[in-house]
Amino acid sequence: MELIIIFLSAALINNFVLSYFLGICPFIGVSSKISSAVSMGLAVIFVMTITAIVSWLINHMILIPYHLEFLTIPSFILVIASLVQFVEMVIKKVSSAIYRALGIFLPLITTNCAILGLALFASMREYTLIQSVIFALGAGSGFTLALVIMAGIREELELANVPKPFQGAPITLIVAGLLALTFMGFAGII
Repeated sequence: MELIIIFLSAALINNFVLSYFLGICPFIGVSSKISSAVSMGLAVIFVMTITAIVSWLINHMILIPYHLEFLTIPSFILVIASLVQFVEMVIKKVSSAIYRALGIFLPLITTNCAILGLALFASMREYTLIQSVIFALGAGSGFTLALVIMAGIREELELANVPKPFQGAPITLIVAGLLALTFMGFAGII
C-alpha cells in the first residue's frame, strides 16, 4: 500500500511539473505535438528510473559510508548527464524520426531539473531502493501525463479561434496554469 501511495503522490498530487514547477522547459517546448510528448515522456521515465537506481546506489554505497555527502549534487548531475547521453544514442540508433522530433530537447533532459529534483527528493526522504524506483516511475508518469495533456490541448488550440493577443505563449501559459489548478484538486486524495 505504501508503494501505491508513493506512486500516486508523485504522479498526481505532487506532480513535478504542475506542483513543483520542475521541468517546465521541456513541458512548454515539447508539448506542441502528442507524438513528441509521448516520446519525450518515455525518455524521461527511463532516465528518471535509472537515475533513481544509480543515485541510490552511489548515495548508499559511496557517499554516506565515506562521509562524502558534499558530493551529492555533482555526482547526481554526472549520473544524469551520462544517462541522457546513453538514451540519446539509443534513440538516434532506433528511430531517427523520434530523434529529429525531439531535436534539442533530448540533450536538454540533462538540464531538466525534474531529474535532479527526483534524485535529491528520494535522497532527502530516505527512500529505500524499491521506494526510489516507484517514486521515479510515478514522477515520470506524472511528467508524461502532464506533457501529453498539454500537447492534446495545444493541438486542439491550433484549430480554435484564439484572440490574437492570446496566441502563442500567452495561451500556453494560461493553459499550464489551468492544468496546475486542476491537478491541485488531487490534493487530499491520499
